[in-house]
Amino acid sequence: QVQLVESGGGLVQAGGSLRLSCAASGRTFGNSVLGWFRQAPGKEREFVTAINWNDGYTYYADSVKGRFTISRDNAKNTVYLQMNRLKPDDTAVYCCALKAPLDSNSDPRSYAYWGQGTQVTVAS
Repeated sequence: QVQLVESGGGLVQAGGSLRLSCAASGRTFGNSVLGWFRQAPGKEREFVTAINWNDGYTYYADSVKGRFTISRDNAKNTVYLQMNRLKPDDTAVYCCALKAPLDSNSDPRSYAYWGQGTQVTVAS
């Protein structure tokens, strides 16, 4: 079974940067999609970004487009989320997840495997 482990969260000032990592163990991703979601206290889980493992095609929520960049390292089975120009509204627990390619990228119910998450806190 696929195991996903996030790291790289922390406390950063508004306007700063963080890079999150999602390391996978178990089977390879194949033609799957790796996504990042976030959830702030009292709010619904929100799609952030996703990447097609095969071709590297990316998808971004409007709220992070131009500030966040998702990438992958095929040899390491690792997905990264580079977060720049962070805002207090970006404060959340960030989780990575894995899904089959035909399902919705932005719907968390499409994802079968989830990491436990890493906390990102952006101070104003």
